[in-house]
Amino acid sequence: MTELASPGQLRAAFLRWALFVVPGIMFLGFFAGRLGGSGAGNPWFIDLAKPSLYPPPATFGIVWTILYLVMGIALTLVITARGAPERGPAIGLFVLQLVLNLAWSPLFFGMHKIAAALALLVAIDLAVIATILAFRKVRPIAAWLLLPYLAWVLFATVLNWQFLVANPGA
Repeated sequence: MTELASPGQLRAAFLRWALFVVPGIMFLGFFAGRLGGSGAGNPWFIDLAKPSLYPPPATFGIVWTILYLVMGIALTLVITARGAPERGPAIGLFVLQLVLNLAWSPLFFGMHKIAAALALLVAIDLAVIATILAFRKVRPIAAWLLLPYLAWVLFATVLNWQFLVANPGA
């Protein structure tokens, strides 16, 4: 079969993938946070000195919900770009950065490893940049959608560093 898909077929394929990918990523993010004991109710976290940059705790749930939603849309755009030559490596980089992302909460909140969590965030920063560059080759809009995520993980890196400085013995 050599026919191209109609615009309606392309939209339907995107929607089918989005209905699976977007909630899946959001669930994984929620699950990793719960598994790690993230949040303001964590007794170990409550006792830490908070840096001046630390936003209100409710901010994290709101921001991460929006970011996981947008990340899922970006990934769906790349998944549905059938025939794009760099599609496979772009998806692989996304999966890598997502696995690193999901490991952060258990490492920081669950294992109380602030320095290791900072090193992990640097790896996440680099993986997200690589993912954005790879997505740009497949679907530029998907790369643009990941820029707020990059900004947030860079902010998280600075915040994690400030937690480390403010709590050297934690």
